[in-house]
Amino acid sequence: MTSPAIRIHPADNVVIARRQLLPGTVLEGEGITVAAMVPPGHKVATRAVAAGEPVVRYGQIIGAATAAIAPGQHVHVHNLAFSAFDRAHEPGVDARPTAFVDAPATFNGIVRADGRVATRNYIGILTSVNCSATVARGIADHFRGDALAGYPNVDGVVALTHGMGCATASDGEELQVLRRTLGGYARHANFAAILIVGLGCETNQIQGLVAQEGLAEGANLATFSIQDSGGTAKTVARGVALVKSMLPDANRVTRQPVPASHLTVGLQCGGSDGYSGISANPALGAAVDRLVRHGGTAILSETPEVYGGEHLLTRRAVSPAVAQKLIDRIRWWEAYTARNQMQMDNNPSAGNKAGGLTTILEKSLGAIAKGGTTALVDVLEFAMPATARGFVFMDTPGYDPVSATGQVAGGANLICFTTGRGSAYGCAPSPSLKLSTNTALWLRQEDDIDIDCGGIVDGLETVDDAGERIFRLMLATASGQRSKSELHGYGQNEFVPWQLGAVM
Repeated sequence: MTSPAIRIHPADNVVIARRQLLPGTVLEGEGITVAAMVPPGHKVATRAVAAGEPVVRYGQIIGAATAAIAPGQHVHVHNLAFSAFDRAHEPGVDARPTAFVDAPATFNGIVRADGRVATRNYIGILTSVNCSATVARGIADHFRGDALAGYPNVDGVVALTHGMGCATASDGEELQVLRRTLGGYARHANFAAILIVGLGCETNQIQGLVAQEGLAEGANLATFSIQDSGGTAKTVARGVALVKSMLPDANRVTRQPVPASHLTVGLQCGGSDGYSGISANPALGAAVDRLVRHGGTAILSETPEVYGGEHLLTRRAVSPAVAQKLIDRIRWWEAYTARNQMQMDNNPSAGNKAGGLTTILEKSLGAIAKGGTTALVDVLEFAMPATARGFVFMDTPGYDPVSATGQVAGGANLICFTTGRGSAYGCAPSPSLKLSTNTALWLRQEDDIDIDCGGIVDGLETVDDAGERIFRLMLATASGQRSKSELHGYGQNEFVPWQLGAVM
């Protein structure tokens, strides 16, 4: 029989309910009796906590008690709140050299002519501006159904549209970041060919995009606009003809064994709950440690959702300069939220709270576990290319579609997405794997979840064993095995570039 509660760290003054706890439940080993009903994944005090005293989980502060808490009481939003505290940044003290494996794992990838390795093989249609979104979708829609029956090696034709591209400064940061994002997708190995479609009069002129990103038009990259093509119908027809001309070459690919060093995985969590930092996130971290030891790359992101735990990342930085990059991004976010009359602690979401998370500090500590334990080798701004091998951090919002968009623009050819409440998400052109934190979610939403980590909560599996399962699923998915989100057709609507500035 497993204990009804989970103790994470010896210094914690709370434990986590493994299942719903009824009043009078005795927590063996803690010497306390539950005072009132506690939902699964929620916290129970193991000792008296005075008002204003820190509440500790993972051995770290997750907030301060807003009222006196007695042993056995439920600890949540009614008696716990965010509290600022000083974080000791000691760059590099926890950084350790990576012990690389002698015989790296392989997956069956698609090797492009220039040596880049793909996990999927799409033709993509990007837009310079919202005004060309309908045309882009019209081109892609032509290739639904049986239209690709003669091209079995092409995974699809996808239109990735957005709501930006105009009403912004022509020399401002927002346009630069949008172009960087589009450029990252245009260069992504998972695209065999790309069309970029504009309106013609937008601020985000296609030639400006091509120049900033160093793109080269040719057989695999075509650009045109609605105005120059003579209107909607003629533009759709032109796009359809171009895609048809690209399909034969796109179809001439084969998969071959390549080292796992060609795998770049974006790490996401959404709809988190009280189990996220116990099961799926540390299990994904164990898989990331394996990936890094095999020469691959993992990208942790969502800067507002590492807030309060960033000192744990700077301690793993390979240099003070890398640590300072992360500190600088945290300071940028503090200023960014302040000038927009917001605060960094306006998280967790309603669903997160229902699942047991109370403060952003608690959520961040669990989210960081996705990044495993290896050294932090680089910190990137949004949509910048991830060129360093190993564990890196990319500055993104906590909003999952925006965050994953930045990761894919940076080169992620696979996404791993943990969820405790039940996320439905995909991210073309990169496959997305969903990992559930608890088995109840797996049983309820199995057609959206690729792998269940709830056995960790139930005491049936170790974090390390789950990490091995996840790593093997990464390799299988990179080799062409379809994820649940791909089978459902997710991926086109989840392309969301980061809108930084004012819309004018």
